[in-house]
Amino acid sequence: MRVYGVTGWKNAGKTGLMERLVHEITGRGFSVSTVKHAHHTFDVDHPGRDSYRHRSAGARQVMLSSRNRWALMTELRGGDEPPLSELLTRLDPVDLVLIEGYKRDTHPKVEAWRAETGNPLIAPGDPTIRAVASDSPLDLDRPVFDLNDTKAVADFILREVGL
Repeated sequence: MRVYGVTGWKNAGKTGLMERLVHEITGRGFSVSTVKHAHHTFDVDHPGRDSYRHRSAGARQVMLSSRNRWALMTELRGGDEPPLSELLTRLDPVDLVLIEGYKRDTHPKVEAWRAETGNPLIAPGDPTIRAVASDSPLDLDRPVFDLNDTKAVADFILREVGL
């Protein structure tokens, strides 16, 4: 599977760019899956729901299934977060996996950056960032795209991964 990331600081536009990239790339006929890193505890089910009750009772894994989708939740119960490489092995094969976050991982990435956040660019000190998608012009040693030019960013990623 080909893997490419979108990274950046909070409120840099990562999720919006990811959403637009998935739409653009699947619209070209490629299959895409996504992985999103969360830095905090999160729930995909809610108190009172059967799946939540199973999990809170101590189940290690809870699978929900319907005619439209299925989801598997794994409770780590104090264990370490699995590395991205392990998580990727659990995905069905697709043409491209887009990864949001995982700044410190070694896969190639596009950095989303907005001047208004006041955060520094990550790209100058990180060779895994192959391009920057920005809301303002930048002078860098790698390609800089307009943050809203999804087609250009998608073209770049697809060229990078050989699709």
